[in-house]
Amino acid sequence: MTLESLREYCLAKAATTEEFPFGNETLVFKVAGKIFLLAPVSVENLQFNVKCDPEMAIEQRERYDFVVSGYHQSKKHWNTVTYNGINSKILWQLVDHSYALVVAALPQKIKMELMLG
Repeated sequence: MTLESLREYCLAKAATTEEFPFGNETLVFKVAGKIFLLAPVSVENLQFNVKCDPEMAIEQRERYDFVVSGYHQSKKHWNTVTYNGINSKILWQLVDHSYALVVAALPQKIKMELMLG
């Protein structure tokens, strides 16, 4: 997995945009204007922050050594993931979960537009 493959995966999701709102060091992906993933662009090993259900966040940290509480994020709702050569399928699931959580919190009208668009 590379930053570019992560970028392509995120951008393939409905209504996703990429921005650099915090300077040119952190790539941010949003769905309908709400952040679901942040990734530093100049780190040796791919790393990213994803939103997570609070109970699931704790479970992931206990289960996977490459998942820790969110760096510079709410420790309750965000995890930092560092790619260390593990099965990318798990990482894609973490991204999907983050995206789904953000979409679930959107107003109904926007969710309907996403489904129709």
